[in-house]
Amino acid sequence: MTQPTPLRRALALATHGVPVLPLRAGKVPFGNCPDCVDNACGGRPNMKTPGACACPRPCHGWAAATTDPVVLASLPWATAWRRAAAVAYHPGGAELTVVDLDNADAVDWARATLPTTLTVPTTRGEHWIYRGVMRSANNVRPGVDVKSHMQYARWLGHGTGHTTVLPAAVRALVVKEDTTLARAGVVSSIRAPWDRSVATGCRHTERYVRTGLERGLALVRARTQSGAGSQTFGVARFLAVQHTACPGPCALDVLGEEIVAAAVAVGVPETYARRAVTNGLETTSGRAA
Repeated sequence: MTQPTPLRRALALATHGVPVLPLRAGKVPFGNCPDCVDNACGGRPNMKTPGACACPRPCHGWAAATTDPVVLASLPWATAWRRAAAVAYHPGGAELTVVDLDNADAVDWARATLPTTLTVPTTRGEHWIYRGVMRSANNVRPGVDVKSHMQYARWLGHGTGHTTVLPAAVRALVVKEDTTLARAGVVSSIRAPWDRSVATGCRHTERYVRTGLERGLALVRARTQSGAGSQTFGVARFLAVQHTACPGPCALDVLGEEIVAAAVAVGVPETYARRAVTNGLETTSGRAA
C-alpha cells in the first residue's frame, strides 16, 4: 500500500482539529523567509510576543501550525511540502501534551511512574500522549521532554491505547522550583512522627512504613541541585501506592509532613513542596487519612 504524502497526511490530521506543519530533514521546521528573519515581521499572533505577521509561508516553526486546509494546500506552502521529510503538529493547539521518552530507561521510568495513556513508538523510545495542555520543557529528567504549549512534535502514527487526562505527575515535572540550598529551611508546622496510634487502619508494620519513608526521604535529600520538587511528588505517590489495599486510616498526611520537611531542607519552597506531596498522595485511590 502506498504511503500518503506528507501533505495528504497533514490534511487528514487537520480535519480532526490537529494543527500541523511540515518538517524538513533533521526533524526541524523550515527556516523563516527573508521577510521574517530574526522575527523582523513581529511574529505570528500565537507566539510568545504577539505580532502582526501575515506571511503566507510556514515561518516561525510551531507557530505556523494550522488546521486550515486552504493554507496547507496553498502555493506558498507547496515548496515546503515537496521537500518535507515528515509532518509535525502543535500538541497544545490540539489540547494535548506529549511526554517524549528518548530511551529505554526513560520508558521504564514512565511505566513505573505515570498513568497509562495513548502510546506511540519512536525511533529510540516512545511518545506518551495525554489530554490537556501545559507548559513545555526539555530535559525535565534524563531522556524526558514535555511538549505541549509553544512546541511541536513529530507525527509518528496513531499509536495504541486510549488518551487519558493529563496527570499531576507530568505537570509536576516542569514546575519551576527554587534549587538553592535553604540556609534555614524549616517547615512551618511539623506534627508528631507516624506511628500506630495515628494509623489504626494500616495493614503494614511500623518498621515497614518507616523503612519505606526513610528511603524516600534519602532520595529527596540527595536532590541538592535540582529535581527535588519532582522527587518529592514521586516519593509521596510511591508511599500512597503502598497503602491502596489498607482499610484506613493510614495517616499518610503525617508521612507527608516529613517529606515536605526534607524537600524544604534542600531548598524547595514550602508551598511548592506541600502541593507536590498533596498531588502525590492523591494520584492513587488509597486513603490519605
